[in-house]
Amino acid sequence: QVQLVESGGGLVQAGDSLRLSCAVSGRTFIGSHMGWFRQAPGKEREFVALVSGIGGTTYYSDSVKGRFTISRDNAKNTVFLQMNNLKPEDTGVYYCALAKSFPRVSAAGYDYWGQGTQVTVSS
Repeated sequence: QVQLVESGGGLVQAGDSLRLSCAVSGRTFIGSHMGWFRQAPGKEREFVALVSGIGGTTYYSDSVKGRFTISRDNAKNTVFLQMNNLKPEDTGVYYCALAKSFPRVSAAGYDYWGQGTQVTVSS
């Protein structure tokens, strides 16, 4: 049973930082491509960042590039999302996702999902 568990969300003010964590179990972590998505109320789930399972290649959405950093600790089966200079528009539920075959920017390309962690940024 593959499980992804996000943590680290919370309520912060604009300009603050948060680090989200996603712990993966039930599957070999090395070689799995990991992504972060977010969904604001009434909005579509949108891509935030990904890191490939081989080589650790990263890719970011334009809205977060330069502010967010995705990383992974293969020894701990954990992927992180460091979020700096948070903005109110970053508010939403952040989901960790795992793609077995290919790095994906589309939510449809991911095979497993966590339950999400709420990030709220006040102004």
